[in-house]
Formats: sequence, C-alpha cells, structure tokens
Amino acid sequence: MKRTGFLYDERYLLHKTGPYHPEIPERLEAILEGVSSAGLLDKLTRIAAVPADLSWIQTVHTPEYVRRFEAACRSRQQTLDSPDNQMCPETYQVAVLAVGGILEAARRVMAGELDNAFCAVRPPGHHAEASRAMGFCYFNNVAVAARYLQKQWSLHRIGIVDFDVHHGNGTQHTFEDDAEVYYYSIHQHPTFAYPGTGREFEYGRGSGYGFTKNSPVLPGLSDNDWMRLVERDLFPAFADFRPEFILVSAGFDAHRDDDMSDIKLTTECYSWIMKRLVELADQHSAGRLISILEGGYCLKRLPELARNHVEILLNG
Repeated sequence: MKRTGFLYDERYLLHKTGPYHPEIPERLEAILEGVSSAGLLDKLTRIAAVPADLSWIQTVHTPEYVRRFEAACRSRQQTLDSPDNQMCPETYQVAVLAVGGILEAARRVMAGELDNAFCAVRPPGHHAEASRAMGFCYFNNVAVAARYLQKQWSLHRIGIVDFDVHHGNGTQHTFEDDAEVYYYSIHQHPTFAYPGTGREFEYGRGSGYGFTKNSPVLPGLSDNDWMRLVERDLFPAFADFRPEFILVSAGFDAHRDDDMSDIKLTTECYSWIMKRLVELADQHSAGRLISILEGGYCLKRLPELARNHVEILLNG
C-alpha cells in the first residue's frame, strides 16, 4: 500500500458562490463522504492546509492581479472578471489556503514522507490566467505547484495531465513556452465547450514548442473513444518526456451523469485513467504524483468517483 496524503479542510467550504452556481461547497462534502464511508480515512495521511506564501502564487499570477483579487473580496464584490466567477468575502483567503495546502502536499511527497496525494480543494484553478479569473478559478493551483517543484526542488521534467472536460487554458498558457513542463489535456472540443481553447494544433511556442498536447473530444463520445485518444497521445509523449513528477488536474465533469458537458464517460473510465497515471508515475517519477480537484458537479456521482480515485492512489 502506498503512503497517500489527503488534503481536505473545512475552511474550503467557506467559499460561497451564491444560488444556482454549480461550484458549491457540497462538492467537497460529497467527496469526503465517499472517502469516509469506504473506510479510507484511516489509511490516508491528512495534510494540513496552511496559507501559501504569496511569493509562490506570484510565480504564476501578477502582483497586481493578486492585490486586485484581495481588494475585491475585502470590498465584498460578488464577482471577479466575469459573472461566472461568483465569490464572497472569504474567497481570497480560501484560495490562498488551497494553494498552500497543495504546496504542503508537494513538499511532503518530495521529502519522501508521502508517495502521492489527493487534494480536495476549492476553488478550482486550471482556467485562471496570470492576471484574470476565469471559469470559477482564481489562482491556478496546479500551475503554482509546478513552479514550486521547479524552483524549490530543481525539477526539470514535470508532467501535467488535465482530464477535466474543459480545457485548462490558464495552465497551458503558463507553460506553453517552457520545455520543462509537459502539459497534456483531454477535453470536450473547444468548438462546443468553454473556454474555446485547446485545439489539436496548439503545441506550445518558442522553446516550449512540442511540450503541449491537446486531445479534443467531440460531443457524444464515450469511454472507448476517450481511452483511445489517451493511449495515442499521452502515453507515448510521457514515455519520451519521462516526467520526474506528475500533477493531475482531476475534473470529473465528463461523467455521463454530469450536466456540464456532452461527453459520456463512466465511473469505470475514470478509474482506468487513474490506474494508468499511477503506473506512469511508478515508471518515470518514482511514484510521485499529486491529484488536484478541478471540476465535477454531479453530487450523486462524486462520492463513488472520489472513493475509487483514492483507492487507486493507495493501491495502484
């Protein structure tokens, strides 16, 4: 059994998005229920959430944006940059706490205290740009984690796998000129889904050209089509890249019971991708992998998805 960390903090529930918004605190409560009811909590190492040092957040986001976000919450603004990004006075502090918990998970994995971890955090992050909130995201959690691994631990080959149904535009744009970070995303085709980025011909730029790979999925496709794209595009790329650490943007919103997309994945397909990612981490990264929650809005399915996700991290 692997030494798996679990990041969950009740303070993440303080980020309120208002009525009718899909990114709600109950998402995390459903995840905790799934992990707890399966008797997995005693097998996990709890990770303490601590506020992130702003210097790490500013490796991805501009200082002006960080100040603007904090000021917006202090002044009790209800949105930031878009009506979709609904928030409350606590949102800034919760976002700082989410990043801090993830960095603590990364530290503990790199220090050899843990093999891997699942970070059940909110707000999500992969849409957040350097100076703009997007798609329910304020700080780009996975991007800050990658920068931390680069700068604090001198890693030179970091693999990011994003299987949220929406393309992680912020993560791609952060690293598209960086040959030390390979960004792979499989998502609903941008012609049919937010945010309209992540086409198959986007490969990065400059020194990072060839270190971005997107697998757009047409509406209505299901497990076999999705898995075939992953096998074609991700596995050979990581075999060549040989990541020293794998970060996962874990979005569960391509599930067939989630109404945020037109992709029709089953719970079993999500188990398949996590098993394969753990195998990749064992092959190339000494098992080092951190999974960070992005989307996933079907409260009925989140408990089973989280349970399976954690069981695979524990058992491979």
